[in-house]
Amino acid sequence: MMELLAPAGSMEAVTAAVQNGADAVYFGYGDFNARRNAKNFTREEAAAAVSYCHLRGCKVNLTLNTLLTDRELPGAAEVAGHASDIGVDAVIVQDLGVVRMLRQSVPDLPIHGSTQMSVHSLDGVKLCADLGMTRVVLGRELAREQIAYICQHAPIEIEVFGHGALCMCWSGQCFFSSVIGGRSGNRGLCAQPCRLNYGWNGKADEYPLSLKDLSMAGHLRELQDMGVACLKLEGRMKRPEYVAIVTGVYARALREGREPTAQEVELLEQTFSRQGFTDGYYMGQKGPDMFGTRQEEKEPRELYAQARSTYESGENRKEPVRMYALIQPGQPAQVAAEDRMGRVAQVEGPVPEEARNVPLTREKVEGQLARTGGTPFLCERATAKVTEGLSLPLSALNDLRRRALEDLTRQRQELPRRRREAFQPGVRYDNPRLPPVFTVSLRAVSQLSADLLSLQPALLYLPADELAAHPETVKRCSQAGVPLAAALPRICTDGELPQLERDLVALRELGVEEALAGTWGAVRRAERLGFQVRGDYGLGVYNSQSMKELKRLGLRSATLSFELKFPQMRDLSKAIPTEFIAYGRLPLMITENCIIYNHSGRHTCGNVNLLTDRKGERFPVVKAWGCRSEILNSRKVFLADKQKDWQRLGLWGARLMFTTENALECAQVLERYLNQGRYQPNDFTRGLYYRDVE
Repeated sequence: MMELLAPAGSMEAVTAAVQNGADAVYFGYGDFNARRNAKNFTREEAAAAVSYCHLRGCKVNLTLNTLLTDRELPGAAEVAGHASDIGVDAVIVQDLGVVRMLRQSVPDLPIHGSTQMSVHSLDGVKLCADLGMTRVVLGRELAREQIAYICQHAPIEIEVFGHGALCMCWSGQCFFSSVIGGRSGNRGLCAQPCRLNYGWNGKADEYPLSLKDLSMAGHLRELQDMGVACLKLEGRMKRPEYVAIVTGVYARALREGREPTAQEVELLEQTFSRQGFTDGYYMGQKGPDMFGTRQEEKEPRELYAQARSTYESGENRKEPVRMYALIQPGQPAQVAAEDRMGRVAQVEGPVPEEARNVPLTREKVEGQLARTGGTPFLCERATAKVTEGLSLPLSALNDLRRRALEDLTRQRQELPRRRREAFQPGVRYDNPRLPPVFTVSLRAVSQLSADLLSLQPALLYLPADELAAHPETVKRCSQAGVPLAAALPRICTDGELPQLERDLVALRELGVEEALAGTWGAVRRAERLGFQVRGDYGLGVYNSQSMKELKRLGLRSATLSFELKFPQMRDLSKAIPTEFIAYGRLPLMITENCIIYNHSGRHTCGNVNLLTDRKGERFPVVKAWGCRSEILNSRKVFLADKQKDWQRLGLWGARLMFTTENALECAQVLERYLNQGRYQPNDFTRGLYYRDVE
């Protein structure tokens, strides 16, 4: 049966999830998980939670799914070591450096790839398998055909979200909260800007980024038939009553091999919804119907009271056991308890005596063995072999049953034997001393002018589809002596892959040898087609261990996360050449829903579309590959006048990222960074390079 994984932001929520039928729970403790504002757990609470869960046949996954700095990695290694010691069953991760740290320090602890890794293709799943992961959580935007294809060919387990909040942006690719508010979703402190009001034509009178909550009620059997290993419920920030209700609905449906009923779906809506639920991504039906906002309603007190009763009034969940007894003359009475995992607890008691009045019977012994009330166990079968004519006090039988179940409890809570090694950061690479060269990325060939080529950027990135559509550009760049790399789309599902591969094969034949990849699927895809791969900002490179892992994977260079400050960039051990974003409109979101079409009913991506927030800031919305939308920052990062601050950070490249600029502006900006011009944007930002990002 498909595993049901429930959220827990507190010990009470753990109890709620377990007592309502969860097969596994996930929670975080410490500052290294994607819900740092949840109550989370102390080390002692985490250990108690694992014992509580394991006794009741429930697994525990620890969330370590944020990007971490070099200074934070030793603390994360300590948390992981403790988690391994107390018996946590798996750890959920986003950061490639954390994966490397875990393989070194807790090699026996299974690793699951978080949805924050933006895995949405078979190539991405296979790369996660190569990294040593045993499971990966797919992006929530995938349609049923895409999930089925991945499950059919995946070398590791596949987990999908089944219920709860949907992010507007592809997980792991959202920078809206950090760029605008200094609170990073990739660091576990998303401020949920997608839930605020925005609009068009200068008015913030709509909610175009607020998706309804996901509900896969109605698709459970199909997901199970596909081979999905685990159905995940979202909600670590939610109260325990929510966890109890949602877990209970899905657990009953899965256990009984059915879909949630209309009454159960109504129960889910009463618990929490944003004007209902959506399965639009799964069904391939994107559009305005997927969006909704939270309505202010009275707390359903009676419903919550009923939910609390499921986990506050004793053991609602019982683990099946079989009980055995052997009562023979001249031999100590024996009782054993066996669980479904094959664990056996056997105890001995007093020697039975000859019966003076009423002799002990098999039926009486089996009846006493079956009395497991008040424990987490349910006797599904009791078998006794009793020689006639013997007597044994019922108190002795009860004591034998109690001791057997206590020993079985101890076995079920027994800690695993796992290796634990000290985390060693390893060799440190010296920073290059030369100032960085300038690289340039363009959205369209129309931005490429003779003037720009004459300024001789060290490397020019152009989208693969643009290059394939304008093959003469390859020759232009070659004649100008400007190296060229094909930029791969950040999001490309398996269904879209044939189109992309045709472009990439054509570019290889034209002599393009390098590719820029911003997701793990794109990295593997480009390598498979013979490109030398450079890593883009979408990979979330935040620490030296990630750099070393990229070197091991054969990448030629890496682009640092633009959520890092300059001192953090300087202190990184740069195992491969490293670049940073020195100019341009930072990408805030890449969305599966086309918000322009949702608003107007037309695809007007060629026009300037400005999304306005409640403060009057206007964010350009541009077309991303595959009929997706990309929301750009209202202000451009500009650092031409701050070169002393970043030229000595040991960086190989400073990238000028052009999005909405025309060809003249592109050349003027590069001139300014080369200290040959006077260009300066009317309104600009220094990005996050001088600000602390939480």
